[in-house]
Amino acid sequence: MNTRDMDCFCAITREKSITKASKVLYMSPQGLSKIIKNIENELGAKLLIRTSSGIELTQSGQCFYEKVCKILSDYRDMKNDILHIEQRDAGVIDLISAYGILRLLTPECIRQFCQSYPEIEFTYREYPDREVERKFQKKDGNVAFSIGPFEEGLYDKTELASCPVRLLVHRSHPLAKRQAVSIGDIQGEPLFIESSEFKIHHLILEKCREAGFCPDIAFETSGFSLCHKMCREGKGISVTLDFISEDMSMDQLACVPFDGEGYQWTAYMLTRKGEPRTAEVELFHRHVDKWLQGIRKGVITR
Repeated sequence: MNTRDMDCFCAITREKSITKASKVLYMSPQGLSKIIKNIENELGAKLLIRTSSGIELTQSGQCFYEKVCKILSDYRDMKNDILHIEQRDAGVIDLISAYGILRLLTPECIRQFCQSYPEIEFTYREYPDREVERKFQKKDGNVAFSIGPFEEGLYDKTELASCPVRLLVHRSHPLAKRQAVSIGDIQGEPLFIESSEFKIHHLILEKCREAGFCPDIAFETSGFSLCHKMCREGKGISVTLDFISEDMSMDQLACVPFDGEGYQWTAYMLTRKGEPRTAEVELFHRHVDKWLQGIRKGVITR
């Protein structure tokens, strides 16, 4: 039995079906059934029972599942710890970034760094805000870009940029004529917004809760572009950021500020609390800081 076999068993348990699990795992049902049979033979126990409602665990199966989940979690943590040590010793920069931040910095920021320091191995990946933090807390990556706020004590953080969150509406919408809006003005309006994996989602929902209502969420998405499209077609309202709107066609759209405080999207560069920055990460930190200064001064065009 190996970790792959354990993953297969967990997939069947989650899906409650060998057929469904086989699709998730890109395997044949026959191959998956053989793996389970081999595990049962190795343990000398019946782990799964087929019922009319799907696969169920026996008592031994439940015990095995609980132990396997811990084994797999510990194994992945170990792999991440070792990878982290190897990356540190090799001077690798492994950046994980929340969507939108590299759009703010521009891809040229990364390309310029790689050209300036070709001897430094540089990798990056993008995820929703909350997924970045989950991965970073598990020691995936050695530097991160994400959106505040954060739980205290987890990171050493440097603010990269802060942008006001604005209401996005079609120019024909009555709210488009306002100098500013309150959160209460969006009550009852079809709202297109990024999913709960993004901090901006929670910011808007929290503001709505404070105002005593639940927003009418028409659709949750993983990107700003669909929100702009729906607003452009007059199908609802959304929220956006200045630098995002600058990259979009805004001929038919208007951005309106919110009254009050707390409508901010703030991006940070993160390293783990108490973990010394490598010389390579320090170089990258200085490069990003200089790049942002160039954008603010107009020397670098976004």
